[in-house]
Amino acid sequence: MQARHIDHINLRIPTDGAADAREFYVEKLGFDIEDALYAADDKPFFDVRLSETAVIHLWPTESFEAPTKTNYNHVAVIVEESVDKIKTELADVGVEVEKTLDSPLGATGKAGAVYVRDPFGYRVELKSRM
Repeated sequence: MQARHIDHINLRIPTDGAADAREFYVEKLGFDIEDALYAADDKPFFDVRLSETAVIHLWPTESFEAPTKTNYNHVAVIVEESVDKIKTELADVGVEVEKTLDSPLGATGKAGAVYVRDPFGYRVELKSRM
């Protein structure tokens, strides 16, 4: 097998979490939500579109359990902005930065990264391509 990239990740959220997801991922981070099939009851989840080839499936469920240090760490998303620009954009929309690292190693090499939490407790690493 020759893997190319991660296609998607599945994250459970509370049944009433769709509005919080939209506010965080769309309004604050600037990604798109694809939810037409979810709204039509044709699938049990909706997507946060990260890029042409990657999404986060968000599954509203009554069995949601917030992530803990023992069952989840983070998802890393490569972004085009510099670390300084990421931090400025997050501050402008009121998203608290949990931590910043100068050059953590990832699939595409070392680059600066900013870590935040979504409304459900999931850590998101915004990794600069610069």
